[in-house]
Amino acid sequence: MSELTALFRKRIGVAGDEPITWDSLPDVLDQMAKTIPFENFGIIHNRINDINERNLIQKIMFNREGGLCYELNSLLYLVLIENGLDAVLTRGVVYNHASRQYMSLGRTHVTILIAHQGETYLADTGFGGNLPLTPVPLSGETVSSRNGQFRVRHRLTEHGDYTFEMKLKHKDTDWRIGYAFDSKCPASGLSELNEIQTIIAGHEESPFNKNRLITRLTDSGNVTLTDQTFTVWREGLVTKEEMNREKFSERLHRFFEMED
Repeated sequence: MSELTALFRKRIGVAGDEPITWDSLPDVLDQMAKTIPFENFGIIHNRINDINERNLIQKIMFNREGGLCYELNSLLYLVLIENGLDAVLTRGVVYNHASRQYMSLGRTHVTILIAHQGETYLADTGFGGNLPLTPVPLSGETVSSRNGQFRVRHRLTEHGDYTFEMKLKHKDTDWRIGYAFDSKCPASGLSELNEIQTIIAGHEESPFNKNRLITRLTDSGNVTLTDQTFTVWREGLVTKEEMNREKFSERLHRFFEMED
């Protein structure tokens, strides 16, 4: 087993030295969602480095931080291809439900496409609390996990040929579009994702360059911490608490094992 896979398994708490396979992927996705948070601290504190394997390992494995989509899905992509899975990265445009239109930032979401036994699947571990926790086929079939129901529909838009859609458990009563993506336009490599990082860090409409945000799934729901609030979803029940600096630091350490 390679160093990358060994470090990854240790980081997400999956014991053993077996390769990561298609059959074990749902367990890997679930463990990753619970242990590696989606967070923007690097952007907020201007700790921005090139997106490459060495820097991802340092940040997420050794520093035990999380990251945004272009970091989390890039790390998973590297692990998948190292373990013999046929994966590529692709870029998408997130749908803004408040304005009922796709965001003007462009193709700043990064996701993974995996070819398996003649079919293509989407895997995403970098979409906040909206994670399917299992590969989603591009055939349109609905798949279910403990986080809800998910599907990928063939839908032509100006941003691609498919949309990722979700109906989150305890949160959604109707299907919601997450993002659109182009299945025929894979990213050329990790270096391409530096463009996304630049936009996320500097664009005035970026949702990630203004206030701190960190979230991860739990066995019973998810926890989300911002500078203003700490929100816990547990079996469909939500509690929200206002934050000050002292409370923020305490919740960050207790629930995310990170320091302010």
